[in-house]
Amino acid sequence: MPNIKSAMKRVEIGEKNNLRNRSIKSGIKSVTKKLDAAVDAKSADAAAIMREAASTVDKAASKGVIHKNAANRKKAQLARKLSKAQ
Repeated sequence: MPNIKSAMKRVEIGEKNNLRNRSIKSGIKSVTKKLDAAVDAKSADAAAIMREAASTVDKAASKGVIHKNAANRKKAQLARKLSKAQ
């Protein structure tokens, strides 16, 4: 545990950021699984779920949770999966 006040504050901020980042990453995983299920079931609303997934990934990239290149790669993977299913 740090002894300096500013270091203690940084530890608290790091913990808050960790919780936020984990929540956002979990959301990305959830929407990805949702899209996978829709593609497997050949659901008609898979395109709508794809838009939701792309939006979720873009929001994570804009907040700095994931890198913008990682976000683009993830969206490309999802789009490829969707187009193969159709």
